[in-house]
Amino acid sequence: MEKLLIIDDSEDIRKQLKWALAKDYTVFTAGDFKQALSLFKAHRPKVVTLDLGLPPHPEGTEEGFRVLEAILGENNSSKVIMISGNDERENTLKAIKTGAYDFYQKPIVANEIKVVIKRAFHLYDIEEENRKLHLALVEKSSQEAVMFGQCPKMLEIGATIRKIASSDVSVLVTGESGTGKELVSRAIHSLSMRKDGPFVPINCGAIPENLLESELFGHEKGAYTGAHAQVMGKVEYAHKGTLFLDEIGELPANLQVKILRFLQEKTIQRVGGRDDIQVDARIIAATNIDMAKSIQERRFREDLYYRIGVITIDLPPLRERGGDIMLLSNLFLSRFSELVGKKLRGFSPAAIKALESYEWPGNIRELENRVQRAVIMSDSQLIEPEDLAFTGMPEPRFPKAPSDRVMQLKELRDRVEVESVTAAVERNRGNIARAAEELGISRPTLYDLIKKHSLGELLSS
Repeated sequence: MEKLLIIDDSEDIRKQLKWALAKDYTVFTAGDFKQALSLFKAHRPKVVTLDLGLPPHPEGTEEGFRVLEAILGENNSSKVIMISGNDERENTLKAIKTGAYDFYQKPIVANEIKVVIKRAFHLYDIEEENRKLHLALVEKSSQEAVMFGQCPKMLEIGATIRKIASSDVSVLVTGESGTGKELVSRAIHSLSMRKDGPFVPINCGAIPENLLESELFGHEKGAYTGAHAQVMGKVEYAHKGTLFLDEIGELPANLQVKILRFLQEKTIQRVGGRDDIQVDARIIAATNIDMAKSIQERRFREDLYYRIGVITIDLPPLRERGGDIMLLSNLFLSRFSELVGKKLRGFSPAAIKALESYEWPGNIRELENRVQRAVIMSDSQLIEPEDLAFTGMPEPRFPKAPSDRVMQLKELRDRVEVESVTAAVERNRGNIARAAEELGISRPTLYDLIKKHSLGELLSS
């Protein structure tokens, strides 16, 4: 049966709803923030009913909105039905604006709430099917894009992938953010004997260090405060498949030891557990940092580096792929035009000049995002620079030096970084997550760039 999570500070209401809904759903109940989030992470229900008034402030709404934001942060596709005895319109508007699916006013009538919940599950399933279709098209486009090119380096990488895919050796994929490291990893998986097994990605640099161990290895019930259920980690989920460790250079020292042990023994222990668990998973890792320097500075274990890098694939940045920029642009244009049902003839001469002149700090990911945006925004049969979000002509990749001095490479790179970061954050109205995604970099990397160039005012815009 489908899973439903009921969050309410009243035990009577929790019992009432569970009794009314238990025939149709597997019902979990929680009375506070910690229990609610723990159950949500453990069971990933599609639909949640959430009371706005929760302890320690049951008369207010702050805790309810905190739970709403936390749940949507874990899975923004979840349908959260807010329940409240407070009929203030501003709470309803705030809930919907935050991402709630619906708002139900107390007192609860069983037959009414059943209809609302059933509709929420139905909508979730429809949206999930649409997401799968969309991702299938986009992923096909992206995977082809990584392998699609005429530059010698990409032809060499394509040959390497075909050679190593059928083996079980560990692979390290290196390159700048947005060059397609995860897509190359998925290509290796899809050509391997494990293609029918899961491909499980985890970003080692995006999860707080105190949570990363549990995310990787799972935890037992009672392992720590708030661990109300046994939870499997990413490594276990990758059994019979491939585990993709993105940004492995950011892995803390204590977890480097545990990953090394897993590679050597093919066993793990959950946090709070003592039993060895056998896991059969291939490791593909990726990083955009200088691993030799990291090893020299003792931030990364040399023995682990040699374990994960039996084969190393170094992806070139898009700016070094020459004519591949337009090949990829046309590929993305074709795919996204088909997806949205538009008939576009191509790029205008000005747009081609803009695409070929731009530095592409976000690499393929940024190119893909810009072309997708252009397909949606275009009002004619040709894509123009403004459709690609180029405000005026971008600086050429090899600009003429000012007459009084030669521009240093570092100065040019800094200028491109400042302009790209500023434009991305402003376009996304200060949403750092979306700006980072557009640029093809992680949120920590974007924060580092903002700090590096003293762009703190962007965070308050």
